[in-house]
Amino acid sequence: MTSTATPQPRLRAPEDAFMRRLGRFAIRRSRSLLTASLVLFAASAAVASGTLDALMLSRYEVPGSESIVTGDELDDAFDVGSANFLLLVTADSGDVDDAEAAAAGAEIAAELAAHDRIGSVESYWDTGSPVLRSEDGAQALILAYLPGEVTDVRENVLPGLKEEFAVDRGAVTVGVGGSDELFREGAELAREDFLVAEAVIIPGLLVLLVVLYRRPVAALLTMGVGVLSLVVALALTRFIAAFTEVSTFAANLILVMSIGLAVDYCLFIVNRYREEAAGHDRATAIANTVATAGRTVLFSAVTVAASLSVLLAMPFPFLRSFAYAGILVPLVGAAGAVIVLPAALALWGSRVELARPPAPVEDGRWHRLATAVMRRPFAWGAAALVLVAFLASPLLGVRFGVPDERALPRDAEARIVTDQVTANFTAEATDALQILAEAPDSDDLARYAADLSAVSGIAQVDSAAGRFVDGALAAPADPGRFPAPGGTDTWASVVPTGEAMRTDPYAMVEAVRAVEAPFATAVSGYPADLADFRDALLSRLPLVAALIVLVTFIILFFMTGSVVAPVKATLLNMLSLSVMFGALVWIYQDGNLSGYLGFTPQGSFELSVPILMFCVAYGLSMDYEVFMLARIKEEYDRTGDTIGSVAAGLQRSAPLVTAAALVLAATFAVYATSQVVFVQMLGVGMALAVVVDATVIRGVLLPVAMRLTGRRNWWAPAALRRLHARIGIKH
Repeated sequence: MTSTATPQPRLRAPEDAFMRRLGRFAIRRSRSLLTASLVLFAASAAVASGTLDALMLSRYEVPGSESIVTGDELDDAFDVGSANFLLLVTADSGDVDDAEAAAAGAEIAAELAAHDRIGSVESYWDTGSPVLRSEDGAQALILAYLPGEVTDVRENVLPGLKEEFAVDRGAVTVGVGGSDELFREGAELAREDFLVAEAVIIPGLLVLLVVLYRRPVAALLTMGVGVLSLVVALALTRFIAAFTEVSTFAANLILVMSIGLAVDYCLFIVNRYREEAAGHDRATAIANTVATAGRTVLFSAVTVAASLSVLLAMPFPFLRSFAYAGILVPLVGAAGAVIVLPAALALWGSRVELARPPAPVEDGRWHRLATAVMRRPFAWGAAALVLVAFLASPLLGVRFGVPDERALPRDAEARIVTDQVTANFTAEATDALQILAEAPDSDDLARYAADLSAVSGIAQVDSAAGRFVDGALAAPADPGRFPAPGGTDTWASVVPTGEAMRTDPYAMVEAVRAVEAPFATAVSGYPADLADFRDALLSRLPLVAALIVLVTFIILFFMTGSVVAPVKATLLNMLSLSVMFGALVWIYQDGNLSGYLGFTPQGSFELSVPILMFCVAYGLSMDYEVFMLARIKEEYDRTGDTIGSVAAGLQRSAPLVTAAALVLAATFAVYATSQVVFVQMLGVGMALAVVVDATVIRGVLLPVAMRLTGRRNWWAPAALRRLHARIGIKH
């Protein structure tokens, strides 16, 4: 399959001239550009200092969904909603019904109900509800609904309530929990992780760069661009947060990607500059570097940004937050690498250059490896695919579930309280569904409530018609809690069992919604929020997957002029992602490294996490594909020899890609010690993805695929070839 076809004649693309002019501009205005960069850094740092405070604590909500619309209606009409705040009251005597404990519990409930930010309160001592009393009778619950904007509730209201109520009351001890408190503590821990990672990444990468470059000045310049990219990205994120919701967790991604990608881009610029400086004067070397490596860096940045921009198609703020981060970070990093770094090289380039020119390409290890792989492509390809299949095999057992308290460390206060509620109470009263019933009569409401209580996974139904358990009336209604039926709207509380919430809450919500009533009903509550979130996620998943493949296909086509190369790149990316997800299933779902990494296995994944990681990892994998294909295509355009261009291109790009992967993996790996499982999983997963992709996938399977396709690597239909000749990028 060796190809000796002569490359097609080409014209210099306009982009070549533009990038070359950009390089010359950086040389002429180097001092002005560096001064402007320092001013930009100072201004951005001042703005970025408030970014973490400007970000929001997102819920799993889909604007406009049944659960959210119904929740708003319940709040407006009855001042009720999901119990997002709870007090776990433990009687010192071991019995919540003794006189002292009961008096203390009733007093606490009354104080909570009198708080001006509380919408409604449900207490064991007021309702006598058995689901609010632990099985051993030593503990009881007071549930409260805190209306209002989520960030205001979590950051401004919850800390004060916790300080006021989480105290010993003589006969009882009080612990604070609830869904919003869990999220608040998780966000606080994520912020701590951000600050720790920031303190570790910058000096750690600086040392690594000194080793890689063998020139301290090169390391300092690269790290300077990385830090500049970080503060500019954080400042721009704060600006975006002034107009739309941006999740607190987006900052964790911004930190590692902004520094990691900026450093990666600088690695490619510096390496190409060293090559060019070996045979040209400094000005020519910089201009050539920006015209070649600079163009590739911009393509790479656009590819990563495009991969993460598809998250904008998701109908909820949580994932869209990562789209904003994913668009900003690579573009800002690329701008620093192709503008600021060349300006610095114009002044200090001599301190970056190597004392001796690089060895001939044919003498390089990667050239020899590529030649060996392409000499026996079937054997090497089969061995690599067997390894990939083995590493990806745990993915066959993947399970999806709901997030819970196990995402936090065992010593987190909200988790301790939630663990006790889960272990000691028969039902999940904090996860009750609220059902809005439009003007039912008394008999119809009673039959409907009875039918609801007979649904598998439902422990109890409270309504204006009474309390129902297992399809039968168990207690009369609480007239002070529910509006009486008969011509006016009312509502009902449906309490699931702990087993239903732990196994399949989605099926439980679906079964509740399927219960028929002779009047209009709508379902809200935390389990309904999760179900609507999952349904919206799954409905948009095909669109997101199609968009990410289509967008990156178009970008690679304009770079290579081929329709085969983008298809091959997509398939290789899927192999890389399969390995990453297989490892994550083995580590986090099955818990095989839980003792070493310090987390509690949940036995499943929350669905939004793998979708986010898919987009991030896909973009980063395509990032390395762009760098390798650019050098291979450059060699092919020069020689017309497929095998020779692959070997030479791999030798020129693979050491850099490996070094870049090491840098990016090191930045992500800092989160391996995170206290929040979601952040830890992101760090470990991305570190694994970039290492596997840069070694097994790009080092072995890429040359195998290019050897087997030969000259067809660069094939495209005639119409697309003409299109590329007019507007594509040439090398």
